[in-house]
Amino acid sequence: MESLWNDQEAAKYKGDLALRVYTSRLLGQNPSLVLHGGGNTSVKITQENLVGATEEILYVKGSGWDLATIEEGGFSPVRMAHLLKLAKLQALSDSQMVNELKTQMIRASAPSPSVETILHASLPYKYVDHTHADAVVTITNTPTGWERIEEIYGDRVVIIPYIMPGFDLARLCAEKFTTEAGKQTIGMVLMNHGIFSFGETAKESYERMIELVSQAENYLKQHNAWDIPQTPVIQEEKPLSYALAELRYQVSQAAGFPIIASLHRNPKTLAFAQRKDIGEISQQGPATPDHVIRTKRVPLLGRDVEGYVKDYQQYFETHVTQGKEPKTMLDPAPRVILDPKLGMSTIGRNAKAAAIVADIYHHTIEIIERATVVGGYQALSPQDLFNVEYWELEQAKLAKGGKPPMFTGEVALVTGAASGIGKACVESLLQRGAAVVGLDINEAIAGGALSAIADLDKRPDFLGIPCDVTNETAIQTALETAISKFGGLDMLILNAGIFLPGCAIKDLSTDKWRKVMGINLDANLVLMRECHPFLKLAPNGGRVVIIGSKNVPAPGPGAAAYSASKAALNQLTRVAALEWGKDNIRLNSVHPNGVFDTGIWSEEVLENRAKHYGLTVEEYKTNNVLKTEVTSRDVAELVASMCSDLFAKTTASQIPIDGGNERVI
Repeated sequence: MESLWNDQEAAKYKGDLALRVYTSRLLGQNPSLVLHGGGNTSVKITQENLVGATEEILYVKGSGWDLATIEEGGFSPVRMAHLLKLAKLQALSDSQMVNELKTQMIRASAPSPSVETILHASLPYKYVDHTHADAVVTITNTPTGWERIEEIYGDRVVIIPYIMPGFDLARLCAEKFTTEAGKQTIGMVLMNHGIFSFGETAKESYERMIELVSQAENYLKQHNAWDIPQTPVIQEEKPLSYALAELRYQVSQAAGFPIIASLHRNPKTLAFAQRKDIGEISQQGPATPDHVIRTKRVPLLGRDVEGYVKDYQQYFETHVTQGKEPKTMLDPAPRVILDPKLGMSTIGRNAKAAAIVADIYHHTIEIIERATVVGGYQALSPQDLFNVEYWELEQAKLAKGGKPPMFTGEVALVTGAASGIGKACVESLLQRGAAVVGLDINEAIAGGALSAIADLDKRPDFLGIPCDVTNETAIQTALETAISKFGGLDMLILNAGIFLPGCAIKDLSTDKWRKVMGINLDANLVLMRECHPFLKLAPNGGRVVIIGSKNVPAPGPGAAAYSASKAALNQLTRVAALEWGKDNIRLNSVHPNGVFDTGIWSEEVLENRAKHYGLTVEEYKTNNVLKTEVTSRDVAELVASMCSDLFAKTTASQIPIDGGNERVI
């Protein structure tokens, strides 16, 4: 492992806290050190308060901040004098500790201090770094981990037996450090947890961390446990989307709410899932207590969908009905499922949670495989895992979590998603917690075409797929990709369409007619047909919303192909509603009119149309009964509402959103 310290870069960071930010970010850049908020850093600073008194303040990483992106405001400033007094207490409950830490901050708006704050305070060094370095955790998670750590580091580190994070760990570390640390001590290893380094400067503490972790990596290399050879895997190439969707349905039933199931099928995960000893090594538990909190349940090895369900039922009967776990907090769904055909599926309440589990378990696979080579993987005991998962602080966090957004755990597919109504639908559904797949012939959809949505191309809950919806193969490929990403489909928004310039029937060519029918009608038939098996497996029932047109109830001259295609699509929707009701799928249509913030309505076109009717542009935009303008956002909000429980008992409806059109009325 190489140091990323750069003297020129470091010179830009002025002051102790700024340098703490710099080295924290250096640590955060390396996933093998910290992952998704894991790890902790701190610095002790002497400063003057408002009344002129000098006091020492511990700035420790605050809850919710990630080392890779942390800023000065992400550190919680806590009075050292009080922390050192707390460290000398014989006992302190977790809730008491949290209260004491919050009440001793010097900035009320600061994030909550880490549960390891007292531990950082008790170490007699200005800078303290703590990571969950994969290499160190690998070695500690073996039957002879303690002896191996002693062999690697000698007296350069103090070794701490595993104790759950909190006050008891801080007190033990302070006691052992006082009696065992010497001039040669530069770090501390917490068994099954991670490693600390410290120093009088930010650079010294950071580079000691790199040095200590490098020693562990070199030890694994010397024991041929670093580069694990990939064993040949059995990989069936047939589509797996339906199997994954059915799995997602069963897991959602077990959990009691919709979940996201993300498929990670590659040589690494398949090789791991196909190991002969997978039933043993995968069931021992996660690599660190932090991973218990983030992944919750130890992974289950699946045989088939029915086997998963039986596993859940057996677990529930064994642990809940016998009173071994709090009934109100139990979520019987696993967070990782290993299957010899699927590879690895990660489960989350939303797409971000599933992505975090995936990142963690990719690292866990490496830790397990390397530890197995060194002497055998050995995680925390079942009791330790139970204690962490049902930790007082974790239960308090769950209790005040609040109600999740409306569509949390659900998946929506929107066609024509790069602009206009389709883009607005993506926004509305994301805001309500859905994971969204956007299809569009515009290839920019895959690279953040919806730039109005902040960091869309970085969001784990959005997947943009370039797709010509008139190509059946392209649709099937897009669905396979979408289901692999999120696990299923709950909502289908059929928005993609085309409106050619006005043309009388006598001048309408067969090619133009077929082009309009191909996009507005035929493509939607294929989409409905191909999506139907997945909508049947939607945990809360499938929903389809068709973006129709005012031209269905009130066609106009010069739009024969468009009006006929939309009317045929409307009739197709009505038939589907009759056929799919038994599958708990509801279909409804919205008929917009006069939506002028779409691509086809340029300022020039608007001005010409308004002039044609003898109106100003504003008068033309509001030329309806209610004298109101209809926007893409208005249509999208109605679409999202029709996917909600508000319309749970409505199917085959047709709702105009046009401000009131006299011909429709």
